[in-house]
Amino acid sequence: MRILAIESSAKSASCALLRDGEVEAANYQNVGLTHSQTLMPMIESMMKNAGRTMADVDIVAASHGPGSFTGVRIGVSTALGLAAGADKPSMGVSTLEAMSRLTAHTGALTVCAMDARRSEVYAAMFLDGERLCDDCAVPASEFAARAVETAKKLGKSVICLGDGAELCYNQIKDSGVEARLAPPHLLRQSAVGVAMLAADRLSAGENFPPLRPVYLRASQAERMKKEREQNQN
Repeated sequence: MRILAIESSAKSASCALLRDGEVEAANYQNVGLTHSQTLMPMIESMMKNAGRTMADVDIVAASHGPGSFTGVRIGVSTALGLAAGADKPSMGVSTLEAMSRLTAHTGALTVCAMDARRSEVYAAMFLDGERLCDDCAVPASEFAARAVETAKKLGKSVICLGDGAELCYNQIKDSGVEARLAPPHLLRQSAVGVAMLAADRLSAGENFPPLRPVYLRASQAERMKKEREQNQN
């Protein structure tokens, strides 16, 4: 089983090839360019260097959110296009749950957090790769407090990762709970995590819905429109 995985839900972008649980190839970039500029060239370069084509791929997986509205749309549409063009199936996985796969080996309570602006985070907690709560969009202070309570109850230390990790870590570290940031090579979202989670889902024989973006809150444009309508009324 070979999985082509795509991650573009935040500032960084990455792609990976996973074959029977082993990473064959991966490509990561975090240089500030838009994903519409970088993602397809990254995938094409990785496939070429690995000596693979879409004919060698069994399924295309992508992080379907939460995350940047534009980034998620680009990743999902790219995955759908590649899968349709090669007549391959596609699947989506939670951005946050995919991140948790990178630190599942630590035994710590994993706090995955993405910067959602306005002092809020998209976040979820995991332990040994198992989900402890649903993905949510909440103030960073509120989620940090929930993480502290959970860590104390379980008797676990905390490891924070994601582009919103610092927002939670800065409030957890002085709570009496042992906390740390994930090391730099594991801190950000990664297509390797997407591929690992997809492989787990496939091995478990889970049915998965059609790949489409998953958002936890309305976009800024939608919020502004609603505010204008409320002001007019």
